Amino acid sequence: MRYLHTMVRISDVDASLHFYCDLLGLKLVKTIESEKGRFTNYFLCTPSDRERYEATRSPALELTYNWDPETYSGGRNFGHLAYRVDDIYGLCETLMAAGITINRPPRDGNMAFVRSPDGISIELLQEGEPLAAAEPWQSMGNTGTW
Repeated sequence: MRYLHTMVRISDVDASLHFYCDLLGLKLVKTIESEKGRFTNYFLCTPSDRERYEATRSPALELTYNWDPETYSGGRNFGHLAYRVDDIYGLCETLMAAGITINRPPRDGNMAFVRSPDGISIELLQEGEPLAAAEPWQSMGNTGTW
């Protein structure tokens, strides 16, 4: 057995691809469109997983856009997606500059939480050792839920 992907439904393709690709740094590696099924799937992976994805079609995040409008609400049974990042402070600065709320700031130099345009909770974890505690993160409180 091996892990393949996690599927998340999205309501706005442009906003979601901007968030996951432009801001978080994932790469769009495959798109599948089904006219009969009336959906489009976007498969994303981290840059460091791209070679493995090309060989095995895993690991990936599958964003599913259903062409017919739907309202999605997150189930409590789904927790979050998690990614290791090279510079948690730099990424959080980039996200904030783009208008993304940092729900749980990286006060400890190690962990932060944000939400995608569709409300999916994303955990960001510093690669390697935590960064030294620094402002403005250290004194920043939580916002909303994560």
